[in-house]
Amino acid sequence: MTYQRPSLLVCCAPVLPLALGLLIYFGGIQNSSFLFINQITQNVPDRIWAGLTFLGNGWGTFALAFPLLLLAPCLLSAGIFAGLLGGLAIAILKPLVNLPRPASVLASGDFHQIGEALLYNSMPSGHTLTAFAVASGLYFACEIDKRKPLLCLFALASLVGLSRSAVGAHWLSDEFVAAAIGLWCGILGSFLASLIPDSQLFLSKWWPRFIALCGLLTIYPLLTQTMDSDLNHPLQYACALLIAITLALFVRAQRTQSSR
Repeated sequence: MTYQRPSLLVCCAPVLPLALGLLIYFGGIQNSSFLFINQITQNVPDRIWAGLTFLGNGWGTFALAFPLLLLAPCLLSAGIFAGLLGGLAIAILKPLVNLPRPASVLASGDFHQIGEALLYNSMPSGHTLTAFAVASGLYFACEIDKRKPLLCLFALASLVGLSRSAVGAHWLSDEFVAAAIGLWCGILGSFLASLIPDSQLFLSKWWPRFIALCGLLTIYPLLTQTMDSDLNHPLQYACALLIAITLALFVRAQRTQSSR
């Protein structure tokens, strides 16, 4: 994988959503912006918003990106590193900032809520950060002339962020700040992935096999846990099936290579 360093302008671009998030928080429109988004998104079925928020769940994001193990292991590696960096940022920032969520500030009847009520550690939105980190990691790990189709990943990540207000879990400021941090995590994640030699990305090497093992372990929580909402159970089962099919093809590829 040939790493193509992002320009200074690109690296500074996440400052914009960061500034917007801080403007909402300190500008006195925290509650009103949340209630506006939460209200207008009620025109879309709950299942759609629950499914979109699942895309920002670490388990769901990994499962949906898992087929890249066969198609583009370098991109999947970038997504994994970006997601891990995002998880580290979430673990540090959430308890450090420790802001209340909408459910602990507003009366339950004032807004629409999907899933379990969450009260603390609001900023940044973990789902939004994960979605933007993985989207950014995949985008910047791809060759420049092939990146254009991947722009849709940022649109999808934006919908994941929007879903967090739609389900009543996060303020709009949480999502903007998370998007900024996620973008930086993705840029750094793509750089870390570039440090893996191309020779180590063949399916018979230890790194792809380690990822395959992680995929196998991911099937268990997908089948046994409720991720964000009961509405997501069919999606969880579909993701578990996606991983199982990918693993079957992975094993088949291993046998094909060993027989040559």
